[in-house]
This record gives sequence, structure tokens and C-alpha cells, in this order.
Amino acid sequence: MEKVILQLGALTCPSCMQKIEAGVASQPGVKNVKVLFNASKVKAEIDSAATSGEQLKTVIEKLGYDVQSVKVKEL
Repeated sequence: MEKVILQLGALTCPSCMQKIEAGVASQPGVKNVKVLFNASKVKAEIDSAATSGEQLKTVIEKLGYDVQSVKVKEL
């Protein structure tokens, strides 16, 4: 298991947060996801055999949001 923290560009509304959370949560290997609206961050626990931080970045970018950085920590 790994913890992924993605720093986003500014989020403008709560529906953005919900859209990102749903998109990330639907990916294989994502165990837990939380979008921090005020900090413009996404925190997720993932199974690194099924997905990666870079794959989550791609999902978020396809939803139309900017991902500024990806940090991965081993749990």
C-alpha cells in the first residue's frame, strides 16, 4: 500500500471536489480517497500493484484539472 498526495491547481467549487473524488475512487486499486478543498489536494491510499500516482494524475487531468505535483509514500 502507498499513500499518494496530489497537489492541484485551485479548486473553485465543491462540485469540482466531488467530481475528482468520484473519478479517483473509481480507479482499480484505490482504497481510500479524500479531496481537501481548501488545500487543493487529493490524498489517496492505493495498491501499487493495481495503480500509481501517475495514473491518478492522468485521471484528474482528463477530468479537466491541473495537477502540479505527485508525492508517493510507502505505508
